[in-house]
Amino acid sequence: MPLIPSAPRTLKHVRRVNYQGFEREDGLWDIEGELHDSKAYDAPSFRDATGTRRAGEPIHHMWLRVTVNRQLVVQAIDVAMDAHPLKDCTAAQAALQRMVGCSMARGWRQSIQKHLGGVESCTHLRELLFNLATAAFQSVPAVFSSANPDEPPRHLGQCTGWDFNGNGVKEYFPQFYGRAPKAPAPPPATASEKSAPSGSSA
Repeated sequence: MPLIPSAPRTLKHVRRVNYQGFEREDGLWDIEGELHDSKAYDAPSFRDATGTRRAGEPIHHMWLRVTVNRQLVVQAIDVAMDAHPLKDCTAAQAALQRMVGCSMARGWRQSIQKHLGGVESCTHLRELLFNLATAAFQSVPAVFSSANPDEPPRHLGQCTGWDFNGNGVKEYFPQFYGRAPKAPAPPPATASEKSAPSGSSA
């Protein structure tokens, strides 16, 4: 269904992002991402003060291939930067190797920030990595299954459609319908918190 008509406007920027997941013959999985940024108008080139970047020509054109096992632990990373605005941008590629051994299933964004945050790498490569995990979850079927039949699949309770009290779970996973995990109990109050007046404020 298309969006409702907009106010009159002029196209300025186009970003295309594409993800693909491949099952390899060696039992591993390749998850690939591509990011392409361009302007809809001619503009001066950052890298050539006398040149012009034509409409549609890429400002950023970057590729990632992350190889993972069935548990979504990173085994290898390959990166290419076909287009980038500054000559030093390619120096950001080396840091990607720090992500080998990290898990997409747990703490993925925290690992990216730890190993690639700030000037350690590239904003656009980080953005590709962030959502590469989502593509991996969609690609590797084993991620959603559980060895324990009494444990719900990981995607339940993560969106409106898979609400434990909703029709999706009721129809496709009736054994877990209405069985949302209980929220963890808050930590016990410290001695200082117990002794503080109820109306006090910091």
